[in-house]
Amino acid sequence: MNSRSYRFEAVKEAHLPLLAEILNNYVRNSTATFHTEILSAEDMREKVFFSNPIYGTFLIKDENEVAGYCSLMLWKKQQAYRHTAEVTIYLKPEFTAKGIGSAAVKYLENMAIQNDIRTLVAGCTAENTASIKMFEKNGFSQCAHFKKMGFKFGRLLDTVYLQKHFYEV
Repeated sequence: MNSRSYRFEAVKEAHLPLLAEILNNYVRNSTATFHTEILSAEDMREKVFFSNPIYGTFLIKDENEVAGYCSLMLWKKQQAYRHTAEVTIYLKPEFTAKGIGSAAVKYLENMAIQNDIRTLVAGCTAENTASIKMFEKNGFSQCAHFKKMGFKFGRLLDTVYLQKHFYEV
């Protein structure tokens, strides 16, 4: 078990180019995102800043180096989903498989609980077994498997959704 401690800092406007760089690695080289075109810093603005303060995006820092970023965001706009949020985590390649994803999940869970969010949802490409295993290790369970939902790199890809439920209303 990784005993390191990571810091989380709210994303600021100046971080947008770095976040685009992190996400664009996955756009170019993997199916971890269904984006197929490179994103600009401006594109990142709507992905990481939210009008409701119960949601947020955070840099993940290992020592003084940015390891990646994570977000707690709106699941759906309808009011009945008020107690559900989606989580995303993107790490620089050299920071994967080091326990940082689990640290980010715990950080986002604490934020969710403080904001009366009771269910977290995470979506992954079905072939992204490392992320699926990381979420399962942190108490998420698969709740949906959508067949042939995305087309990337000349292939139709499945999407898996996982969820973690904290407590009843």
